[in-house]
Amino acid sequence: MSRPRIVIVGAGFAGYRTAKELSRKARGKADITLLNPTDYFLYLPLLPQVAAGILEPRRVTVSLSDTLPRVRLVLGEADGIDLDGRTVHYTDPEGGRGTLGYDRLVLAAGSVNKLLPIPGVAEHAHGFRGLPEALYLRDHVTRQVELAAAADDPETCAARCTFVVVGAGYTGTEVAAHGQLFTDAQVRRHPLRKGMRPRWILLDVAERVLPELDPHLSRTADRTLRERGVEVRMGTSVKEATPEGVLLTDGEFVPTRSLVWCVGVRPDPLAESLGLPMERGRLLVDPNLQVPGRPEVFACGDAAAVPDLENPGQYTPMTAQHAWRQGRTAALNVAASLGAGVRRPYEHRDLGFVVDLGGVKAAANPLGVPLSGLAAGAVTRGYHLAAMPGNRVRVAADWLLDAVLPRQAVQLGLVRSWSVPLDTASPELARVPGRPQERHKTDARSGPGAATEPETRPGGPTDVGSAGEAVIAEAKARETAEQESPEREPVEWESPEWESPEGEQPDHTPPDRSPEPAKNQPSPEPAKNQPAPNQPGGEPGQDPGPVKRTDADPVEGDS
Repeated sequence: MSRPRIVIVGAGFAGYRTAKELSRKARGKADITLLNPTDYFLYLPLLPQVAAGILEPRRVTVSLSDTLPRVRLVLGEADGIDLDGRTVHYTDPEGGRGTLGYDRLVLAAGSVNKLLPIPGVAEHAHGFRGLPEALYLRDHVTRQVELAAAADDPETCAARCTFVVVGAGYTGTEVAAHGQLFTDAQVRRHPLRKGMRPRWILLDVAERVLPELDPHLSRTADRTLRERGVEVRMGTSVKEATPEGVLLTDGEFVPTRSLVWCVGVRPDPLAESLGLPMERGRLLVDPNLQVPGRPEVFACGDAAAVPDLENPGQYTPMTAQHAWRQGRTAALNVAASLGAGVRRPYEHRDLGFVVDLGGVKAAANPLGVPLSGLAAGAVTRGYHLAAMPGNRVRVAADWLLDAVLPRQAVQLGLVRSWSVPLDTASPELARVPGRPQERHKTDARSGPGAATEPETRPGGPTDVGSAGEAVIAEAKARETAEQESPEREPVEWESPEWESPEGEQPDHTPPDRSPEPAKNQPSPEPAKNQPAPNQPGGEPGQDPGPVKRTDADPVEGDS
């Protein structure tokens, strides 16, 4: 009898954990295939340290082939899934098309940048979900400081040295914290005009920094940011973005060339394309992570709406902690569905949170014990070393070198602005000329009417609170006025080999973003992997020449 075929879509926190657990338990008794756009798992929580020049990019990547030796890796992006035919259709990095048949399917496609219908954001902001975006932000910040140091005009200097981060969750807080330290170190070598220093602004419509965490951790992060010089503005967001700066909801216009979008994530569009019951963009599953009516299909991570048994009537949030644990549960239940072991529902217990604030500062509450300062910093770095599935020695070595040596602030120029648009269904890949078209149309324009009602309703995946609702209402009103204007027209496996539990880990959600002015930004594209009209060298208005692929690639969320 042929061996069962298991296909896992996505190698973020959920997909990687599922593949790892299944490969340990199957012992060659099943064909396990992992479909992913890149050949590595990305440890997203350390991505801000890549953008700040602390860690080299490969330190936060873990080779799938090396760490999953009994799993077949297929490089590609899922174009569609035929549920009745039990096949997954995909496109590989060079445009070739393929099909994978399955007996069991695990959908762990993860998430992408959350977009809002705010004029100019899609054109002038950059996200922070993938390695290309982190590399771009690192180059961009370095370039702006160097240009500001050479500028004769005080206003130009000030604009180039102003960096606006939208979203005070895990990612935005860490990006702002690390960014201020990074630019302060740079200006010591490239002094600005007298009396000037880099200016970082952190915006959020919430009432406090890290609103999802314990108030003690929120206060610790807020105090650290303010002491460092970061302008923390709660209850404020972006009303409009332009090439010269951003207009805030409080009416202030901030001249800047840098808008980092960290407002959160939304499920990968692949989940919605299946035509199955959804919950705010996430695929509905039962507590065993199976899709109702499709017992051969499992889903976990950011793409799945998993019932929260600790809070009846709610679903688990889109975090790396949940994605990692759900991956293990999915593996056990896939095995059970094939005759090995018994099914178990997904249950969880929070073990704590860690937020890296750069230097020796952090906010953490391991096992509910609130920590700050040096103790929190030690716990945070210890947690990351324990949580990473590889590269621990290299990461620790980079941390040690950063403590005793100055950072190398140079522009490598590997990722240009047009290569990492905010409006993309594949933040793990940098856009290059000649790459095949996108598998999903994100259809996330900026401007009036760009978002659909399900995306903007209160509590939805793009819920932004009262301030955000005001922006959306104003955008809709503007659109209506423009339209009315007269001037504008089953196999058994050996059970004893299946138990190899791993310790569970506290949570850390990384998640969003990096920016650059619209001069080097192409118009939003509906198709992914579409060549852009700008020169890879960064000069606007020129056609791109042949360029070598410079992409790189989950985890708050996931995946």
